Amino acid sequence: MSVVSDTVRVAQPGSAIGQSVRDSLVVAQRNLIRMSRIPEMVIFGLIQPIMFVVLFSYVFGGSMTIAGSNDPGTYREFLMAGIFAQTVTFATAGAGAGIADDMHKGLIDRFRSLPMARGAVLTGRTLADLVQTALTLLVLAVVALLVGWRTHTNAGEVLGAFGLLLLAGYAFTWIGALIGLSVRTPEAATSGGLIWLFPVTFVSNAFVDTGQMTPWLRHVADWNPFSATVQACRELFGNPGVSQSDAWPMQHPVWASMIYSIAIIVIFRTLAVRKYRSATA
Repeated sequence: MSVVSDTVRVAQPGSAIGQSVRDSLVVAQRNLIRMSRIPEMVIFGLIQPIMFVVLFSYVFGGSMTIAGSNDPGTYREFLMAGIFAQTVTFATAGAGAGIADDMHKGLIDRFRSLPMARGAVLTGRTLADLVQTALTLLVLAVVALLVGWRTHTNAGEVLGAFGLLLLAGYAFTWIGALIGLSVRTPEAATSGGLIWLFPVTFVSNAFVDTGQMTPWLRHVADWNPFSATVQACRELFGNPGVSQSDAWPMQHPVWASMIYSIAIIVIFRTLAVRKYRSATA
């Protein structure tokens, strides 16, 4: 009898993890099916980053000095890492709005009444958003190639850069999940998900050389988690604009990007799941 009890106790953690994975995948599948039935969600999500690529490339391309050059082609290569990173982080607003919409309709309460893992609803939602983000990055990369962006490293480093982008995007969707659980309407989640993103993405090295900023602002930009991901992508793509800053994240951007992203996932997933347990529609 004691052997059976011990076996059950040992098996329980594994079965709980297995159930959590299964439940998360079911919720992710539900959200992907919903996205496929509302194609305008994907289409509108693609239009904005494409507009950024075209506008920044052709409007600002000839007026920016990057690595001592005013060549528009140089700026396009400098720009794309920032556009890629901005695209994955802006997915935060969509994640928050989607969860807030489920809350508003009472769907979250119905999920909470089912015998399923506590974090599965949020994990499934963020995984579905990750798939949509990957699709957006794929389309955006094709557009970037059409306007003249090129990489100058091997395939492994290029894939590593896109892996870091997806990791950062997944991390930021957990911030969106927490926002979505903390507000009352999808509109408020969209606004709350965008307000803080603008200073994060623009007080960075995404669109300009931080060496041209005032010292205190450059210090903020160099330690910005968003800047670390942008810097890591430029390094892995072999694009111009690698910073000469002495800040640790700029000297070791790949490691910094990974550490920042994992820390954000751990912190905000914990907060979001805790909020989910006490949330009411």
